[in-house]
Amino acid sequence: MSLFGTNTGFGTGGTGVFGSTTTDSHNPMKDVEVSSPPDDSISCLAFSPPTLPGNFLIGGSWANDVRCWEVQDNGQTVPKAQQMHTGPVLDACWSDDGSKVFTASCDKTAKMWDLNSNQAMQIAQHDGPIKSIHWIKAPNYNCVMTGSWDKTLKFWDTRSSNPMMSLQMPERSYCADVVYPMAVVATAERGLIVYQLENQPSEFRRIDSPLKHQHRCVAIFKDKQNKPTGFALGSIEGRVAIHYINPPNPAKDNFTFKCHRSNGTNTTTPQDIYAVNAISFHPVHGTLATVGSDGRFSFWDKDARTKLKTSEQLDQPITACCFNNNGNIFAYASSYDWSKGHEYYNPQKKNYIFLRNAAEELKPRNKKW
Repeated sequence: MSLFGTNTGFGTGGTGVFGSTTTDSHNPMKDVEVSSPPDDSISCLAFSPPTLPGNFLIGGSWANDVRCWEVQDNGQTVPKAQQMHTGPVLDACWSDDGSKVFTASCDKTAKMWDLNSNQAMQIAQHDGPIKSIHWIKAPNYNCVMTGSWDKTLKFWDTRSSNPMMSLQMPERSYCADVVYPMAVVATAERGLIVYQLENQPSEFRRIDSPLKHQHRCVAIFKDKQNKPTGFALGSIEGRVAIHYINPPNPAKDNFTFKCHRSNGTNTTTPQDIYAVNAISFHPVHGTLATVGSDGRFSFWDKDARTKLKTSEQLDQPITACCFNNNGNIFAYASSYDWSKGHEYYNPQKKNYIFLRNAAEELKPRNKKW
């Protein structure tokens, strides 16, 4: 029986290998720890596409490296390889066939890592750190999209040192997502731009931000026909906006909700408010996970507008998360995000990546199974 199958009790608590006598604040959910995690804060996680048999996880870090692990069906993780940049890795993604990984770094370059040969080569260059990187597979072109703090969005075909296209943005790129034929980029000063990618990329619409504070993370969601139809946007103020591109009733269909705050969200007492560090949509159910500086992950049903689950509190912020391609595994990274400044940085604290069985907990509330 596969440990990540739908019928196991994997990752849902119970006793650990050594019993459950100690309460372990670094892993309160008793999830599987990925072996050989990075030596500095983890910036990004991404699982391999469905074209690749098995599950492979990549993670980038502020130790300038990107690592790849094989996640076996029994839950064991096997470190496979790693590559280096000369500055922190801020984002990473897979090619659609699973043969390559693309990495974006503070060293102002992006690299293409061929996993078969274990060689990495530079494919992109900006005038500032590259904050986001995405692979675009269109019917008439393939390319890598990079968003930078130099206020440009560039598209590269990986074979030329010059970009196929460079689009000026009003501000620095803070986060981005791509689900063909749509891309969305959230920038500094609460900028929000939607791009259409058919034939060739072009700006589709600029949107007034539904949030009042700095943008931190964005994730596109799809409709029942599997077409991108909107996005979830997270801010540093413990809040997520659900925004449809062309809703029948904008005032009713678009909404925001509070999350990652101390002592609940409906309270009159003062509360600590934390950043939403990452958002990820479940590939099967369309429900979503958020992770925050408060050291918790939460699962949500945006259609029923309900919270499905909130984790116990980890002793560090959660900085990144993702689902594997069939939605059975939820990966999340625990490391310091500097949200409380340098005085809260403890170099003795280890960084962790955890794996959790996500098959049951992310099912929508209103469906009868």
